[in-house]
Amino acid sequence: MQIERVETYPLLYRLAQPYGDANGCKKYRTCYLIRIITTSGADGWGEAVDWLPTLDKGFRERIVPYLMGKRVTDRLRLVEVIGKWHQRSAAAVSMALTEIAAKLAGLSVCELWGGAYHTSIPVYASFQSYSERPDWAEHSVRLVEQQVQAGFRRIKVKIGGRSWQEDRRHIERLMASLPADVQVAVDANQSYDLAAARQWERVFSRYENWMWLEEPMPMERTEEYAKLRQALSIPLAGGENLIHCHQYLPLLKQGAVDIIQPDPMHADGVDGFRFNLQVGRQFGHRVSPHVFDGSLARLYAIYAQACLPAWSKMDADPIEPVEWDVMENPFTRLFPVTPVNGQVALPGGAGIGVEPDWQIINALRWDGSAYA
Repeated sequence: MQIERVETYPLLYRLAQPYGDANGCKKYRTCYLIRIITTSGADGWGEAVDWLPTLDKGFRERIVPYLMGKRVTDRLRLVEVIGKWHQRSAAAVSMALTEIAAKLAGLSVCELWGGAYHTSIPVYASFQSYSERPDWAEHSVRLVEQQVQAGFRRIKVKIGGRSWQEDRRHIERLMASLPADVQVAVDANQSYDLAAARQWERVFSRYENWMWLEEPMPMERTEEYAKLRQALSIPLAGGENLIHCHQYLPLLKQGAVDIIQPDPMHADGVDGFRFNLQVGRQFGHRVSPHVFDGSLARLYAIYAQACLPAWSKMDADPIEPVEWDVMENPFTRLFPVTPVNGQVALPGGAGIGVEPDWQIINALRWDGSAYA
């Protein structure tokens, strides 16, 4: 079974109003999809994230010519070769070849991976809290309240992009507005040093409905994470930009975090992504995938969680949640799966079980012009 054709779909959406995190505000959202089609007609979709001109040029000039005529059953070797050129492109190829393998076997992705332990997966509403509005904090709280009313019982908001005092007022206003059964995570995008991160314990100690503090400091500061973990009353999480298993090992072995957060588009393909999840579980840690970009990557994260054994024996909390982007972003609907009361039921059928929304693809296909 050989690869006959590779289609590429660079997509761009300009935001009506910029929003962002501690790294700055976004003015657009992008998505890069590929579709691999075999000589038998079986196809599979993949997704990558990076600057669109880089991705598009790399795929058209190097990756697509390399893939033509290759056997789809050589997935691991093909992904390894492409990963040496560009890791994020390899992640997209890995997704597409995994779906083809499942379709050829007449199986869902979960069945291909050995079967699901869970029929539905919890998701948390992920927000970009900052905007250019003078009332950004009030606006952020309103956005969260809307999603809580829509059924989400877990949410994540941003800190680290303003002064500690301003961020604290935002979080305190938010916590006062939420029902006690809504769990909250805060993400600092590696903005602090140890002393600044420790200040948040003054806020954490006042409430009981926390999920975690995410990436308060640069992730390579393993020893400082271990010290911070001892000083906080809530779990520490991180690792979205780590690629290889050996990068997680210092965090796991030194007890520096409670929760690791691999991202399927930042790993060595979906096989490497699943391996990172499983290593975390073997070390007795929780795993909650990071998937802010892309609905196809999120679907693979949901499938990977479904195939992961429960982290505890507590029936009320069998599996950790997956991130769900709720900001203005049409790409979150590209592969239409809808959460109900903060839970996503696994789609049925062979492969990934859903088809992309061609209306979104055709409407937002990037024409090569400047982003702004």
